[in-house]
Amino acid sequence: MCGFIQRITDSPDVIALLEEVGLTQTIDLFVQESSHSNVLNFYPAFGRAPERQISNLIISSKETVDATWWFDAKPEGESLRIGDRTTFNARNLDSPYWKKFIHQRRAIVIATAVGESNPVGKGKAHYLMKPVTGALLIGAVYRRFSNGKYSCAVVTRPPIEGFSQYHEKSIPCFLPHNKHAIDVWLSTDTQGSLNPEVAYMLENPQLYTDLEVTQVKTFKNAQSMGAPAILKAR
Repeated sequence: MCGFIQRITDSPDVIALLEEVGLTQTIDLFVQESSHSNVLNFYPAFGRAPERQISNLIISSKETVDATWWFDAKPEGESLRIGDRTTFNARNLDSPYWKKFIHQRRAIVIATAVGESNPVGKGKAHYLMKPVTGALLIGAVYRRFSNGKYSCAVVTRPPIEGFSQYHEKSIPCFLPHNKHAIDVWLSTDTQGSLNPEVAYMLENPQLYTDLEVTQVKTFKNAQSMGAPAILKAR
């Protein structure tokens, strides 16, 4: 699963990557993004909390939204009511539950770090993953509700060689740092079949940048529990 995403709000790497992949019309939205610590930590809504959102989820080349990180939800007044189905990740994309959204409601999260966990004994080991250079693009899906609120899920795929030591079941769907690929990902498939280029990205998960992986006590404080390792792009 992908259960933690971090974004440094004043990171020049975020702006540079947006420029590289042609998302220049969203840059002002990220420049305006702020927090007291200049770090945004996103967690899925384990506490059934609709306010746990990923801010500036990119849904088109010029539009972002703030979306609750838990797909199964319903409108409730001016907020959302979180459902019981565990849906912060979209993994089984052959399921009818996800089909419409992976065809028509694809989105992108831009991040400066992600967190993964693996079982160890009776507990879990937590790994903070940061690009050695630059930032990360992660595929997602989203839905819009009748009250104007949004929810989302991060797309995950089967782990690739080297990644399963940090999460045994899945890898976030990292996206190429390529303008054409991003244009295709953000397009809508209206003919009933998945765009072949999107299908290729989903069927061939990759790392597009080297990652520095550090075991940490918790993601939020990022207290190191050992020397970092480098997971090479592949």
